[in-house]
Amino acid sequence: MTTRDAAPATDAQRTEFDRWGFIALERLTSAGEVTALQAVYDRLFEHGSGVRERDHLELTSDRGLLPQILNPDHYAPELRETEAYRNAGLLALRLLGPEAVPTGMHAIRKPAHSGAETPWHQDEAYWDPAMRHRAISVWMPLQPATPDNGCMEFQPGSHLQPVLPHRLISPDSHGLVLADTGVVSESVACPLPAGGATVHANRTLHYAGPNTTGEPRRALIMSFACPAQPFGEPRRFPWQRTEWA
Repeated sequence: MTTRDAAPATDAQRTEFDRWGFIALERLTSAGEVTALQAVYDRLFEHGSGVRERDHLELTSDRGLLPQILNPDHYAPELRETEAYRNAGLLALRLLGPEAVPTGMHAIRKPAHSGAETPWHQDEAYWDPAMRHRAISVWMPLQPATPDNGCMEFQPGSHLQPVLPHRLISPDSHGLVLADTGVVSESVACPLPAGGATVHANRTLHYAGPNTTGEPRRALIMSFACPAQPFGEPRRFPWQRTEWA
């Protein structure tokens, strides 16, 4: 896989995305904006930040090891006024077409030394199984992303598969994992500089390892999709909790 150095996607990147289900970009935004975003991001994860409990979730059963904030732009609207967000939107139009619209943001923070892995999964496993989805996630680290702190990893071509069986990471968690991780036959790690990005499709199998470094690993994810359409045949995801369905 190649890592590019600009946004939006070139013709070659679009071809690569269609073939493999992901691409990596060397730069989505400037170093100066990354510094400003770090301050906003860290403030949101502080105690007393005002983030509602329903938007501050734990992806694992071990509290504090993989915290996630849904809709961080509801609490920090300036996130929608950044170069990163504008470039992510341009990527969505290039990769998905003119019907692509923003569908939300979330932030995942892996604490220093103890941040847990984000296990292998497909994003569509969380979504309405009655609908057909065409979407991307733009994953941007706010510090260098490496195998040691949990950079993104992908199985090339897995976006062409159906949604595979998943299960809850644990009974009291909000995260999903592939029911059989043995189906992952190849993994491509995508280390990135701060302000770079990976882009992946809704069925692309992906993973991010634990953070074993002395600094937190911060990732801001910006999502875009075309309007969902009825799937056309019955489909059920039995691993979903009622509130996800």
